[in-house]
Amino acid sequence: MNTMLRKSILGIAGLTVAGGLAAGPLNHSDGTPAPRESAVAVQTRLDTATLIPHGVQGAQSHIDLDDEQTANAKAIIAATKKTGMDERAAVISIATSLQESKLENLGHLGDRNDHDSQGLFQQRPSSGWGTVEQITDPEYSTTAFLKALKQVDGWQDMPLTVAAQTVQVSAYPDHYAQWEQQAADIVAQHWNS
Repeated sequence: MNTMLRKSILGIAGLTVAGGLAAGPLNHSDGTPAPRESAVAVQTRLDTATLIPHGVQGAQSHIDLDDEQTANAKAIIAATKKTGMDERAAVISIATSLQESKLENLGHLGDRNDHDSQGLFQQRPSSGWGTVEQITDPEYSTTAFLKALKQVDGWQDMPLTVAAQTVQVSAYPDHYAQWEQQAADIVAQHWNS
């Protein structure tokens, strides 16, 4: 493309952008500026089809995360990326961990424990998930969960609670659904960080 034509096109594009910026939102009639959304809210909305393809099911729960829980969520995301799985797999993993341990890397809880369940996903050494040391390692436990999830035929097209339950075989199969929105928000916030 010749230089003169290129400069003309860029000039017109620049005027169009500048005019659009000066005009502001066209559908806002009272003259007050439209509210700005946070990057997290925009990211979550833009990725809804990927992160929550079936929409949330039922009432949603939410907990405030401390630094350790946030670090565990980031470890789940990192392990998901390392296995080559996508954001939806991270949402399922984090929602499962929110239900099982509230993203806390739990050791054996004595009488309050369900058998020998431990770690972020409450995996059991006696069920073949690994040693205590392995299942209390966030990367290992996430990788083990994802390996089992990959073996679920059609997991990508299942509602979150069905995919999680197929892996976890919980006595409370529908409880995973309540964490889908928070898990999606966490993945939207930390996937690219």
